[in-house]
Amino acid sequence: MGYPLDPLSADEFTAVAAILRREQGVGEGWRIASVELVEPTKTELSAFDSGGPSPARRAAVICLNRSENAIYKGVVSLSDDGVETFGHVPGVQANFTVDEFVECDEVLRNHPEVIAALARRGITDMDNVFMDTWTYGGAVAPPEYRDRRLGWSDTWYKRAPGANPYAHPVSGLHCVIDLNSMEVLRVEDDGTAEKPDVMGEYVPHHIPDRIRSASRREPLKPLHVTQPDGPSFTLDGNLVTWQNWSLRVGFNHREGMTLHTVRYRDGDTDRSVAHRMSFAEMVVPYRDPSVDHYRRTAFDIGEWGLGFMTTSLELGCDCLGEIRYLDAVLHDSTGEPYTITNAVCIHEEDNAVLWKHVDHDAGAEVRRMRRLTLSFHVTVANYEYLAYWRFYQDGNIECEVRATGIMVTTPLAPGQPHPNGTLVDERTYAPFHQHFLIARLDLDVDGSDNTVYMTESYAEPIGPDNPYGLSLVVRNQALTTEAEGRQDVNFATQRAWKVVNTNVVNGLGTHPSYKLVPTGAIPPMLDPASPVLQRANVIAHTLWVTPNHADERWPAGEFVNQSTVDTGLGEWTKANRSIENTDVVLWYVFGIHHITRPEDWPVMPVDVVSFWLKPYGFFDRNPALDVTATPPEGCAHTGAKAAHH
Repeated sequence: MGYPLDPLSADEFTAVAAILRREQGVGEGWRIASVELVEPTKTELSAFDSGGPSPARRAAVICLNRSENAIYKGVVSLSDDGVETFGHVPGVQANFTVDEFVECDEVLRNHPEVIAALARRGITDMDNVFMDTWTYGGAVAPPEYRDRRLGWSDTWYKRAPGANPYAHPVSGLHCVIDLNSMEVLRVEDDGTAEKPDVMGEYVPHHIPDRIRSASRREPLKPLHVTQPDGPSFTLDGNLVTWQNWSLRVGFNHREGMTLHTVRYRDGDTDRSVAHRMSFAEMVVPYRDPSVDHYRRTAFDIGEWGLGFMTTSLELGCDCLGEIRYLDAVLHDSTGEPYTITNAVCIHEEDNAVLWKHVDHDAGAEVRRMRRLTLSFHVTVANYEYLAYWRFYQDGNIECEVRATGIMVTTPLAPGQPHPNGTLVDERTYAPFHQHFLIARLDLDVDGSDNTVYMTESYAEPIGPDNPYGLSLVVRNQALTTEAEGRQDVNFATQRAWKVVNTNVVNGLGTHPSYKLVPTGAIPPMLDPASPVLQRANVIAHTLWVTPNHADERWPAGEFVNQSTVDTGLGEWTKANRSIENTDVVLWYVFGIHHITRPEDWPVMPVDVVSFWLKPYGFFDRNPALDVTATPPEGCAHTGAKAAHH
């Protein structure tokens, strides 16, 4: 028997689909948009860990009746082999499915008006045409079609089979599609025929000889990362243990990889740090009002799902060393399960020096840093997001996201201005855009009842007690209500936030905490009336703090596809509930303000953003004092060459 937090298995997905068919007629003419484990409560898990019964296995489902354009939400009990709840949710749209994306491409490439519009531009080889369907934000959708399930399309042309499909956009040609009937409602064509001579290739044999021959880079000699005795972590099902850390790995269609029950063994005690950590939303507004881009605001988690877009790590050299992988099981829109092999990578990394001091008499004491990394990679059409959670021997946790892939571009007429983007190729610009990531952090520092403090540094004015102006003091302010929990980054005061357990005292007489150190925070730079901010209030602030509530998981609301207003944090926090000494959730907003560069084209070197969770008074001293020294042979002195000057 597995653990209650283990993700749904292939057999369980199959059972859910069978129960829905049998009891609710969810079959022909329906799509199963999402199936996800209903996670047990903290109380149920605590009882199970103490030898109590295993909580019931239950699945949350969202289904779409295509003929009625109606969304149904329900809960299926796998333990009882039946439907617990199943009801219509009016006025919303479920997430897009991968099946719809594929079907739209097929419908559009065979549509006579699309074929004619491409022929007018001299494009007749439909095998090299690619149609990319995007979701609509409600406010920019055509009013006459807003009661339908809509998509809009981009069109791209590649010069040869296997070439970059995103190298040559067909500007000014966009279609509006009803995803239920797969009917093309409108073909928008402004007649633009710009086809500048662009070098948008990145696969070596497609890059022109003139560019390849200009390279003078010497190939690297091998760098081997080996662990002849195997890794230092253990993997038991989805439970990972390493260097005092233990945690469970989860996975679902919407968030992708999730981390649960994160604990640190301190002496003889397993101390709780976090109950659950994940990415809850990603908002990517393109900051260009032109015809090609004004509709382009992606909610990659709510509209599509990081899990559905997770790619197998067997397809590239993504991790080095002694790796262990976890597969992920998801479902198509009929409910049939499929497996993403090697969806999650778990491995150790050397990360230079952990701590060091050279003493005049005693000599050098140095410890190398080892860190445990859990990662998964998603491909969102043209973009890639690579997510890493790293655990350190000194109790630190780092969350890092790397963005890469291929930028959206637009061709220009000769002399045409491009104020909202950067020229990256001949008469071709890449629009400015922003990537907002929202991490949902259910921290339980030494227990579930915590208080969040805003902490800032201040220089005291020069005065009799501070004649040289050296005095630096720290102010800690408890955040007691949701209104106070709305926080903005302030680098001038080095503002950060501590999640404190005021019910516990450490050996120094102070309270243990973990500090959220904000890095990568970006401002929205949006008018309050803008449709993006109306749909996603969350990006208006760096941090939100709410009391933990099982139904409050999605910061811009559960159904963001075609939304016009926020039904998430902006609504919940109007109640201004108490967040003092209770089970709190932190929603941290960070990301990339992408002022595009020529160096990002035709494939973008990774842009890296991160944030840290650091123990602050959680330990009485450096918890990494007991890290053992690396034996001399482990430092490979034998291959070192002395430098002679």
